[in-house]
Amino acid sequence: MNRPVPELTRLLVAWTDGDEAAFEKLSRAVYDELRHLARNYMRRERSGHTLQTTALVHEAFIRIIDWKNVEWKSRAHFFAVAAQMMRRILVDHARARHNLKRGGEWRQMSLAEAEFLPGNAQADVLGIDEALQALERVNTRKSQVVELRFFAGLTVEETAEVLKISTDTVLNDWRFAKAWLLRELEQGKNKNS
Repeated sequence: MNRPVPELTRLLVAWTDGDEAAFEKLSRAVYDELRHLARNYMRRERSGHTLQTTALVHEAFIRIIDWKNVEWKSRAHFFAVAAQMMRRILVDHARARHNLKRGGEWRQMSLAEAEFLPGNAQADVLGIDEALQALERVNTRKSQVVELRFFAGLTVEETAEVLKISTDTVLNDWRFAKAWLLRELEQGKNKNS
């Protein structure tokens, strides 16, 4: 027996197939959730950030629209891609605005604030991005778990669905990735001291 396809997934598939009406419905259906995701990102940024929540949503959506050959699998897949786009936009913005060696003016955030790593060490958006890229070189799946859980805000179950792994594997990868990233960020902080 086939499970019914959720409405958002159906709209994603129809949009990919060129249905403009589906695109309009999809835009309205996801906008509020994309704003919520963008607000979560912007809360982690320094005060006075020149990029606003609405601009982040629009830029991410524009980049997603430009992806022509994506086979959307689910709502979780769409929001995982959106979260990744937002992260890339913020990292690109930080790199363009600040001198990487001097740290620029971005707001430092504690790892406790980051909500995905324990401890009270300080890390910036570029430091987290560099640590996540290093984790990706070591273990792609574990970095994807961080991307989906932290940046996209997906549940353990949604992450397992997107990556096609068990929830136990997600939890194990999540624990490993948190410890690994904390170590990387601490080492990076010590190098810059």
